[in-house]
Amino acid sequence: MRAISQDVLGGPEVLKLVEVDRPEPGPSEVLVRVHAAGVNPTDWWHRESGGLLSDVPVPLGWDLSGVVEEVGLGVTAFSPGDEVYGMPNLPRPAGTYAEYVVSPTRHLARKPSNLSHVEAAALPVAALTAWQALADTAVVREGQRVLVHAAAGGVGHLAVQIAKARGAHVIGTARAAKHDFVRALGADEVIDYTRDDFAEILDGVDVVIDAIGGEYGPRSLRTLRPGGLVVSLASSAEVQLAPQAEALGLRALFLIVEPDHAGLREIASLVEAGRLRPHVETVLPLEDVIKAHQLGQSGRTTGKIVLTL
Repeated sequence: MRAISQDVLGGPEVLKLVEVDRPEPGPSEVLVRVHAAGVNPTDWWHRESGGLLSDVPVPLGWDLSGVVEEVGLGVTAFSPGDEVYGMPNLPRPAGTYAEYVVSPTRHLARKPSNLSHVEAAALPVAALTAWQALADTAVVREGQRVLVHAAAGGVGHLAVQIAKARGAHVIGTARAAKHDFVRALGADEVIDYTRDDFAEILDGVDVVIDAIGGEYGPRSLRTLRPGGLVVSLASSAEVQLAPQAEALGLRALFLIVEPDHAGLREIASLVEAGRLRPHVETVLPLEDVIKAHQLGQSGRTTGKIVLTL
């Protein structure tokens, strides 16, 4: 089968198309014929540094949408022919940049019926990140004020919609050219971070979703009401924000997304109810993976990039 691999760590140019043996599902696993695979920042982080993995070649890719080809011993959740989507194994290897992938059954869910495979493949990593930050960690509820940084990005554009679906007043930061897009997602306010300092404008915020990191974390603390929360997604270095937040009567947590069958089902329900929709800016064939990573690392993508197989 075709798959993307690399022999060394480095830039997008180290990625190459190879032929490898098709995997076989073990107990409690399924073999999925991948129709589309989403591209995420964790992919190029692992490509460049190895990320949380110690071995190369690094089997890149964690987002998938496809069809169950075979089921392993003891599997009752799925049957051959079922359309599924999911995020296998993260932060361990998954290798969804390939024609076939083996996945634990509970790392998948049935694909939303009103999405194509391309659209569904844009969801798992980004939508689960947003869901686990907003619903599981912050437990956002109706009437709260939620600030989403990089609101037009992969995680951000889904976080805006999920927060809105939970009844929040949503504020997003984005370049002026993307304001109409962010408002169309449901944001109540949009701030041009290139012109205005959000930390000087905002106060009384309950929850901040920070997918940027760096100085955004400390600045975001200034926007929070007493007891408010910053959920950092960008870097494990953000754990250093917690003591600073605690001293101010605030909270700061760093989140690593986890495989989540229940979360995928909740996300699918929102999609099928018309309350959540991924935006796919660019679709490329698997063999154009280098271009996909170059576009993703430009930092200017609206929504998601998806590879097709």
